[in-house]
Amino acid sequence: MYHSIVLVKQVPDTANITANAMKEDGTVNRSALPAIFNPEDLHALEAALDIKQRFGGTVTVLSMGPPKAADVLRDCLFRGADRAVLITDRRAAASDTLATSYILAQAVKTVNHFDFVFTGRQAIDGDTAQTGPQCAEKLGIPQITYMEEITDIQNGQATVRRNIGNGWEMVRVKLPVLLTVIETANTPRPCSAKRMMKYKNNRIPAEVPPEQINELKTKNRLIEQWNLDDIGADLNRCGVAGSPTKVFRIQSIILKKEGFTEMPPTKDGITTLIHELVNDKTLG
Repeated sequence: MYHSIVLVKQVPDTANITANAMKEDGTVNRSALPAIFNPEDLHALEAALDIKQRFGGTVTVLSMGPPKAADVLRDCLFRGADRAVLITDRRAAASDTLATSYILAQAVKTVNHFDFVFTGRQAIDGDTAQTGPQCAEKLGIPQITYMEEITDIQNGQATVRRNIGNGWEMVRVKLPVLLTVIETANTPRPCSAKRMMKYKNNRIPAEVPPEQINELKTKNRLIEQWNLDDIGADLNRCGVAGSPTKVFRIQSIILKKEGFTEMPPTKDGITTLIHELVNDKTLG
């Protein structure tokens, strides 16, 4: 029986960036963009659910964000997760990858026992691919990036196939381990209709009036909600105080094709091509 923890994120839909995507202080204006489940985190969740299905165990999902991020946790429950926890605290606002990885590592430690920690390779809002590896460092456990498949688990070790761009390699690692998962690893399963009916009314405390919290807890309809105090976080390492990264600008760049010049495969054609590239400042 193996316990997997999956770190998931609700992200702004970067395909719909507008002029209001950035605040004056250089942080992302998430309220100006529609929110979605970070795509590669779905593959991380599927990897954990696959271990549960093949080898037995449980899956806990952690997410850090505003109360609205409870939407992705319900999605995880619909797909097969056993437990969901939202870390939400205004003091964590504007956290960069350094602060975020610290907060998530503290949350993982609060969960306590685990064999696997799964994350998507990167989030589409930052595209840094730093949070997963930084979490592994803060947890003091080995990490394997670009995971495609866990082929075997035995004797406290996992055998993992990872993508290396022009091929793959097999890695054997001692548990516990953190793995970042890429989109070619699997096909995320759809939400279960039966589980949707079971968990559709699950809420975090911030989503309901205080007088309803005990009722939801009694009916097992309450999604856990933690703040920075619950995970024993050092506030100097969270939010703006713990984030040295400063965003200069956010913009959407659209490349448009506006004609082309055909160069003949001759010496004169190559000379003309080089001349054009130099004039365009692509070369030189």
